[in-house]
Amino acid sequence: MTVPPTSHRARSRVTRRGLIGAAGAVAAGAALTPVVMANTTSGTADSGTPDGEAGTAGTTSETFPTTRAKEATGEEPVEAAFPIGYVGVRWAGTSGTAGGGIRLTDADGGKGAWKSLSDSGCSGSNGGALLIPADQASGYELKAPDGATGLRSLALDTTQGPQREVAVPKDTTRVRGVAYLSRAAWGADEALRFKADGTENSPTAYYPFQTITVHHTDTPNGDPDPAATVRAIYQFHAITNDWGDIGYHFLIDEKGHIYEGRYSGDDGIPAHDADGKLVTAFHVGGYNSGNLGIALLGTLVDQGPTAAARTALTSLARVLTRLHGVDPKSQVTYTNPINGTKKDVPEISGHRDWMETDCPGGTMYGELAALREAVADGR
Repeated sequence: MTVPPTSHRARSRVTRRGLIGAAGAVAAGAALTPVVMANTTSGTADSGTPDGEAGTAGTTSETFPTTRAKEATGEEPVEAAFPIGYVGVRWAGTSGTAGGGIRLTDADGGKGAWKSLSDSGCSGSNGGALLIPADQASGYELKAPDGATGLRSLALDTTQGPQREVAVPKDTTRVRGVAYLSRAAWGADEALRFKADGTENSPTAYYPFQTITVHHTDTPNGDPDPAATVRAIYQFHAITNDWGDIGYHFLIDEKGHIYEGRYSGDDGIPAHDADGKLVTAFHVGGYNSGNLGIALLGTLVDQGPTAAARTALTSLARVLTRLHGVDPKSQVTYTNPINGTKKDVPEISGHRDWMETDCPGGTMYGELAALREAVADGR
């Protein structure tokens, strides 16, 4: 195993119990008022038990809509038995979107106009992936991008499905002073991490922290229900992309709420194990182990993040760089601990620093230098 850069010193054992309170979250630096993300029902449940099972005090049972999904392949028209909030689209063979398009079918069966696929997604060199808002459509048609192969799609409803109970801790959850929404608090269905035979699709693996990469999700700005969007991203990443989980370690919405991403167990701080090692996620192909991914919800091509999102990102990045004892303004040589591949990047980088992609959007990428300064200066 290749040893990470020496600037990343070993940390003492840290536990979730010592650093985290409980479930609701607020924008970093805001008043400590829990944000209610679901309807609360009576009774309590243990966050370690399956949905709906009774458990210990300190948690409450909240209800979330069950995500409804329909998978499809190719360009044949798709109809769903539920209103479609998002269509996830994935293909291989090219990262381009030229020639690709989508046409939605409304609830009355009317066909909308063809719309081009976005060029601002977080695609890689071997394919592309987009999550497209569908405005409660009843169906859709796709045209694959020129040169694309293996076109796959996923119709998603994350807001109107049957209600399911989830055990959520009662109070605000924190990581070293920064409040966040736990996976339970945004309604993550942990069953999505498992295959039909009960085995975990992507078992957790932990490596020493090396660097932070910033993304945008290329979803609509002004999102009225960001938790539902996070659930859609989770389903798309876990099932359509076959990653077995959401690809990012943390996500941040426009109000500055921070969402816990990739599952990391219960014995360390979010995204880490009890020894402070980072769980491997799925946000930069070929450079994931030891690389912590933070995604800002929205499309940050022509506009930057909101003030609240910027504040939350700065606070979270400051916590993480201090936790791991690294200089947020430094240049580092990332070394993949699995295969030894190296890459020279800033300590806090953008997705496009690793591969050919527009992510995290041109405007957000232009803000990264100021972000590093703010994280280092404690502003």
